[in-house]
Amino acid sequence: MDIGFIGLGNMGQPMARRLIEAGHTLTVYDTRNDAVAPLVALGANLASSPQDVADRVETVMASLPEPHIVSKVATGEGGLIAGKRIKRFVDLSTTGSRTTIEVAAALSKRNIVQIDSPVSGGVGGAVKGTLAVMVSGPAADVAVLKDVLAVFGKVFVVGEKPGMGQTMKLANNVLSACNMAAACEAVVLAVKSGLDAKVAVDVMNAGSGRNSATQDKFPKSILTRKFDWGFATSLMTKDVRLALQEMKALNVPHDIMDAVERAWETAITELGAGSDFTEIVKPVEKRAGLVVGGEA
Repeated sequence: MDIGFIGLGNMGQPMARRLIEAGHTLTVYDTRNDAVAPLVALGANLASSPQDVADRVETVMASLPEPHIVSKVATGEGGLIAGKRIKRFVDLSTTGSRTTIEVAAALSKRNIVQIDSPVSGGVGGAVKGTLAVMVSGPAADVAVLKDVLAVFGKVFVVGEKPGMGQTMKLANNVLSACNMAAACEAVVLAVKSGLDAKVAVDVMNAGSGRNSATQDKFPKSILTRKFDWGFATSLMTKDVRLALQEMKALNVPHDIMDAVERAWETAITELGAGSDFTEIVKPVEKRAGLVVGGEA
């Protein structure tokens, strides 16, 4: 299939590469030349703008960091909405349902279908093709794309209405954000009492406390002090904020998420937006007066 791909960052780059390796023809665009160069070297065609992408292909995918960027790329001046060939827009980003619904409404006026398709599983999952792909959109269009999306990982069709995939992604990230924040406090508690950090994490993973933070992030990125998961603190904080907006809009209790948001807001304030999200342990360590893992 001829596919356009916009946004070649930490997640977009390996997903686009997998499409090329699977035999699809790509037309790519990113604001950074260094991001497009590796894919052009693999045979991708280079476009000059989102509209240029939409002039060339019927299906355009995007993996972008913020809701306002998705809106601009899709419906702004020189955006996809002005394209001559585009029939469907597949948004792999995490934007929240409100942005998706607004973009879908604008695109529909030009007979362009919005396919909501956020993913979960991190950079490692994008590289390996083991992401969870949460799709919502008209059944006929989803059917056309299902095999293509399977290149990224396991496809879950969660509904047909715009925004349903986004809500599913935010529900998933509620747990991910909670797991990270809670695991940091739990491991710091163990170390503060005199327990070895690795032993504590091993016990948690053998017991009922295990979760993705203790099973993956702590052993690979935190205890090693590499902090190299490849997902920015700013992006997780953005997802937490979006989840809280959805919870409030739907009148869902959010007592736990209020506390978790405070943890992530502290992390982004103290560590910076570009820090790796596994570094959220550092403010907890600082307050406890210790460091877990590494040489400490």
